[in-house]
Amino acid sequence: MDQQKMGAYLKELRKEKGITQEQLADKFFVSRRTVSRWETGANMPEIEIMIELADYYEVDLKDLLRGERKDDGMDQNIKETAMAVAEYSNEDKKKATRRLGYIFIAATVCFVGFLATLFLVPDGYTNPVLDFAQGIMLGVSLGALILGILMTCGVMDRFGAAKKAWMKK
Repeated sequence: MDQQKMGAYLKELRKEKGITQEQLADKFFVSRRTVSRWETGANMPEIEIMIELADYYEVDLKDLLRGERKDDGMDQNIKETAMAVAEYSNEDKKKATRRLGYIFIAATVCFVGFLATLFLVPDGYTNPVLDFAQGIMLGVSLGALILGILMTCGVMDRFGAAKKAWMKK
């Protein structure tokens, strides 16, 4: 699949529709910069968006992926397969979001526990077990914060892809 060819085709379809990158971005809830990257071939849209783009431009998904028009018509079986892949991808995203939510809850509980022990313990009171518990709670909450930042920035996705590539070797 030639990304530049597909990007040029997306640009051609958008211009045929008579809309701007900004208008297309608003329609698909992405940024104008994302649309620009699609059209230059720097990035590709996710499969769900590809299906929606094919419907929006009234072209076959195969044509969109090839980056040119061919009048062989899109097979219903191919469209159903693409929809199944899109659903599977959405399920993975839902699982990741759910995990991130659990991590956030654990971090919040640990941080509240840390603050409670910090403010409720009288000044001058020292206890090694309490100090250890405070350290654990603070460490868990900061670790979860860092993990959340890495997950939302996409670093963990790249790490997962590198891990898969390493496992294939």
